Amino acid sequence: MKIARPPHRWNLSPRRAADVQRRLAGRVRIEAPASTPRRVAGVDCAYAEARWMQPAPMGSDCIAAAVVWDVATGEEVERRIARRPVAFPYIPGLLSFREVPAMLAALRALDTAVDAIFVDGHGRAHPRRFGIACHVGVLCDLPCVGVAKSVLVGAFTEPAASRGARRALRDGGERIGTALRTRDATKPVFVSVGHRIDLPSAERLVLACGAGRRLPEPTRLADRAVAEAKRSRADGRRREA
Repeated sequence: MKIARPPHRWNLSPRRAADVQRRLAGRVRIEAPASTPRRVAGVDCAYAEARWMQPAPMGSDCIAAAVVWDVATGEEVERRIARRPVAFPYIPGLLSFREVPAMLAALRALDTAVDAIFVDGHGRAHPRRFGIACHVGVLCDLPCVGVAKSVLVGAFTEPAASRGARRALRDGGERIGTALRTRDATKPVFVSVGHRIDLPSAERLVLACGAGRRLPEPTRLADRAVAEAKRSRADGRRREA
């Protein structure tokens, strides 16, 4: 996949990183896609040196996976793994400056043309309306959806227990996303616009990629691919020792 060079550096101060988010938030386009996406890439990250409940240290590897899933056939098409050193501290709301470089490297390695991207994180459901899904979407210039497992900002009421039930996620009176039930009697996920898609289309695409599980299949497969890559790396280091 061809991705233009980012219009900023990644190793910025937190203040300048937040300024980048505010500036790039103006580039996010909220619009219905011209056609229904068929090949959707899920991207996710993990950290090679992460410890339970502790952020990975600077300089450790961020491992990213990009997995392409065909909505029509329900099959995985391609997967790629990339590693990049962490060059930004752990600061809530600025996650993209730690993880997007590795995500972009994995997406660049794809041979398959994709129609949309799912990111394990938020898009417009962010204090500056520019979460990690917006960052990936704007830099890739593709329809992008944030699918998060927990709320970063905003409030909602619990949706009904059946699959497809939804409630608005709001912040200060503004609708920033949706709490969407993707499986009966399972915790909802939080869907928000990343780029070049509107919220109703994002909700429909998430449900279309459900495959009977809580997370959409492209995201679940990316999460599994990252976990496998992390285990393989750890096993290799143990063998070397």
